[in-house]
Amino acid sequence: MKIPTIKKLAENETIADLKLAEEAILNEEQPIIEVEGKDEGEKLTHVLAAIYIKEEMEKGASFIDALRSYSARVRTSIS
Repeated sequence: MKIPTIKKLAENETIADLKLAEEAILNEEQPIIEVEGKDEGEKLTHVLAAIYIKEEMEKGASFIDALRSYSARVRTSIS
């Protein structure tokens, strides 16, 4: 998970385009937007994180707060 990549996606792409990219990656297709990552798993992580962050920002959270919330979710799911 690379924060600069997530930030770039969250700042430059719409939720609709991110969801289309998610679907494309899950279907082993090329997404319509450029998603950086070493493999499909990392690309999917970046897209899912950007979707979560954008949705939180629409509710009024700042990027940093939304990123912290996402990171907390990841840490909870791992432990």
